[in-house]
Amino acid sequence: MKRSKVVVPWPEGLHLRPAVKLVQVAKRFQSTIHLRCGEKIADLRSFLSIMALCATMGTGLDVEAVGEDEQDAARAVAQFFSSSSADGGAPANTPLLAERGGQPRKAP
Repeated sequence: MKRSKVVVPWPEGLHLRPAVKLVQVAKRFQSTIHLRCGEKIADLRSFLSIMALCATMGTGLDVEAVGEDEQDAARAVAQFFSSSSADGGAPANTPLLAERGGQPRKAP
């Protein structure tokens, strides 16, 4: 079993778009991959399971991968959380959001 920790970087939290993309990442691997948020556990092959975590920006999550490619699977999930490609926007710790005080734009 390979374990690692990640933090939700998006101002909107772990919402539908990154959840669907996480499922796509997980399906590239043979390993079983779970995210743990406190007592809640999500199977990364199920976007509904991921959404049920209700993980907001700044929430720490534990990644657990078990299988023949567990090292690569855990690494890919960690990279997903550190990249800006999850929902087309920049992670919260980038200068773009830092200039606005870390706050997302308000809808018109």
